[in-house]
Amino acid sequence: MDLNKAMLIGNITRDPELRSTPSGQSVANFGLATNRVWKDPNSGERKESAEFHNIVAWGKLAEICGQYLRKGSKVFVEGRIQTRSWQGQDGNKRYMTEVVMENMIMLDRKPQGTSSFQPSAPRQAQPSPSPQTSSARPAPLQPEEIPTIQIDESQDEVKIEDIPF
Repeated sequence: MDLNKAMLIGNITRDPELRSTPSGQSVANFGLATNRVWKDPNSGERKESAEFHNIVAWGKLAEICGQYLRKGSKVFVEGRIQTRSWQGQDGNKRYMTEVVMENMIMLDRKPQGTSSFQPSAPRQAQPSPSPQTSSARPAPLQPEEIPTIQIDESQDEVKIEDIPF
């Protein structure tokens, strides 16, 4: 048995580019950045690195990406890894590795009191109060239902009532 599965959580690096193939199939491309943080075992210094992934979505999922995703949005992407090759204009063979998206969960919160999803602005870290300045503890966060999108490939169009937010 073989398995080709990629699961990523990251921030979109550029607005999705939505196009159509000559046959009318929708396709969206965008970049996704994932970060890794670790402590250097020799120096004890905190290190950080970023990876950049090319994401491609097809059909209804591509249309949803073009409509709702924006640069800076945080998303969970699930799909398979694929490497394409083509002949460049200079005659050299070129390669691109990408994740072909099969499922997505938008992780930005829906603003209260709005009817449509807008990606939230990037949050800035707030300094935590020192123990001497505040004795009250903040209330624990309540878990929220995160909207997910399941694509039924047997239908031909995206209906607004199918979108869970």
